[in-house]
Amino acid sequence: MTDKKKIIRKVEDYSEVMRHEHSTNNFFKSFIAKPKNIKVDIQDKDENIILVLRQHLITQVKDLVVLLAAILIIPGLLSFSGFLSILPNEFMSAFNIFWIVLSFGLMIQSFLMWFFNVYIVTDERVIDVDFKSMIYRNISSAKIENIEDVTAKTTGPLAAIFDYGTILIQTAGEKTQFEFDHVPQPAKITKLINELILEEEREKIEGRTN
Repeated sequence: MTDKKKIIRKVEDYSEVMRHEHSTNNFFKSFIAKPKNIKVDIQDKDENIILVLRQHLITQVKDLVVLLAAILIIPGLLSFSGFLSILPNEFMSAFNIFWIVLSFGLMIQSFLMWFFNVYIVTDERVIDVDFKSMIYRNISSAKIENIEDVTAKTTGPLAAIFDYGTILIQTAGEKTQFEFDHVPQPAKITKLINELILEEEREKIEGRTN
């Protein structure tokens, strides 16, 4: 009987994309190739994470600008309207403290939503980690062998300039479509997933599957 663990190939052996990528442990990047210290709850013992993705940082600028504008403009509008002037000094101080805490909390929430909403590609499957809050997250996955189609979609001049887009993955699994939204280097990601699909087919032909 063939032992898959003894003859399993490294991703660099069959992926041109990963052959040119350096391993990194910088967790704050949007494109993390071959990470060494990242694990997920549903990861199998012999399953290797190849790529971790987040939305491109440039896509967060719009949300950050809107948030900062709200933080700065709303108190000014309230002051200009005269609403704050009718409040006692104690309430003014409480309002200022409340607004600082709220603003800080919204900025932290925005960062956490970006940081923990990740898309993961392993040598066995694709994984979508949908982070809602510190107490709730949803993890969906599909085996590489069940992927039927992979498409990269880039929309708008900003996406073309900064090289980001959405990856659409059609599968034959329980969840029939995965979307990796606004991720960097979409063409490279599409090529990688297609390389993984071809490797899965080779494993079956050569009898390297369990």
